[in-house]
Parts: sequence; C-alpha cells; structure tokens
Amino acid sequence: MDFIEQQIKDTIRKILTGRVNELLGEMDFSIPLIELGDYRSGSVVVPVITLVSSERTEKERIINIDAYSLTVAFAFPESSESELHCYAYAAAVVKTLEENSTLGGIADRTVITGKKYNQPKKPQYGEGWELAISLRITIEGYNNAG
Repeated sequence: MDFIEQQIKDTIRKILTGRVNELLGEMDFSIPLIELGDYRSGSVVVPVITLVSSERTEKERIINIDAYSLTVAFAFPESSESELHCYAYAAAVVKTLEENSTLGGIADRTVITGKKYNQPKKPQYGEGWELAISLRITIEGYNNAG
C-alpha cells in the first residue's frame, strides 16, 4: 500500500477510536465503543475499513487531485437496540467528519457519499443489522495514480 493510502486508513482508525467513541460515550444510552483488532464480543464493535482509489473527473486530472473511496462497515449483533446503534454510529461519524473534513490535514476534503442501513433479512435468526458509511476523499497535488 502506498504511503498516502496508509495515512488515510490510519487516520480513519484514530478518528473512529478517538472522537467517534467520545461522541458515542456522550449519548444518553449505552452504545458499544469501537475497537480495532480481533475482538469478538457484544461489548465492542469492530468496523471493516475498505479503501480504493477512485476514478477522477477530468477536472481533477487537470488540476492534479487524487480521489479515494473509503467504506467503513459495522455489523451489530441482533438485539432490540441494533437499529438504534446503526443510527447512533452514523450520527457520530457524520459529526466527526463535519468537524474534521481534512482528516487532520491529510486530505483536502472528505465527503460522506452514502449511508446504507441493512436490517436482517430474517429477524430472530441470528442475523444482525449492518451499517456502511461511504466516503470520498480528495487530496490535491499528491498524484500517485499516474
């Protein structure tokens, strides 16, 4: 992985376990915090972070802007609060990125391009809710995509 991609992923990890967890902890109800690693328990949520280089517009190519698509996916075990947890995580991520759209100076701009809430296809069969938040990150002048 190229250096800038690693910086983006590392920064997103820090944001999730830092400011997003802080906002989740301030809510009036109990929300499992975000952890990274191989944790497997109901007391924490471990997101999957996927980063891909994004197709650039003609304008972005001309002015030398690189674009990336990043998805943060959360899976919640089935419970009566799973849907609420989806909305709480989405709100915390949105607020955090509104406060820090440059990812601490790494990016020129980070925009949320979508939030997808997936409810279980068959409730009461062990499937949980899922949340996928899609981001578009642009970086001016780096040009590692050729």
